[in-house]
Amino acid sequence: MKKTTFLIVGKHAVLEALKNPSRKIERVFLTEDAQKKLNRENQNLNLFKKINVFYKSKKELDNLCGRDETAHQGLVAEVEQIEEITLKEFIVENKKNDLNLIALEDVTDPRNIGSIIRSAVAFNINGIIVKERSFPSKSKLLYKSASGGVEHIKIFQVANVNTTLKFLKTKEFWISAFDISAKKDFTKHEWKGKNVLLFGSEGFGIKAKTLENSDFIFRVNMNNNVESLNISNTVSVVCHHVFQSTK
Repeated sequence: MKKTTFLIVGKHAVLEALKNPSRKIERVFLTEDAQKKLNRENQNLNLFKKINVFYKSKKELDNLCGRDETAHQGLVAEVEQIEEITLKEFIVENKKNDLNLIALEDVTDPRNIGSIIRSAVAFNINGIIVKERSFPSKSKLLYKSASGGVEHIKIFQVANVNTTLKFLKTKEFWISAFDISAKKDFTKHEWKGKNVLLFGSEGFGIKAKTLENSDFIFRVNMNNNVESLNISNTVSVVCHHVFQSTK
């Protein structure tokens, strides 16, 4: 049965999809100027080999993208979802002693999730766990915000985050929750072994029951001028520190 397709937009999102052999691309819509620029910047790559290419004007691409105000930069691709292994399969196959995963509980904003994906890729996070029902898997805003990062990290969609965390604890993962109510500074922790970095929703944080199942609860210290950071900024700060600590 033919899989459903969806649109991704923007130079980096489309370029990384074109370079990813695991990504099935049905069609690419682009302006002539965008193709010339891409070919000039990627002279050693035959980006459009076996790809159905359709030239469009900027206005036609605007209409194709709809009303979500996503800047397409002259590039739009119609793609299929990547076939991902399950989290359990990943754990069985991966024999590394040091693994870092991000878990997002009820984080729903596609821009935030896209930025989190981008940071996760930049700082060598091994995968991201998301709640299937609240993950906007076909969002143009998510792909654009991730700036091509979706092509470089495993995203595990699960039915229940809490149940998944309990499973990971049986596989020697430490669950570290980040919550504004915490007292412990995460930079004082030794980030070794297998870790899950747990973050809650933009408005309500991590659920009380999920916090109870966490091994550690940390905070990101900051001055008193700002109450809290945006969720994607918090994740970026944490991931950078963990990356530096485990190099």
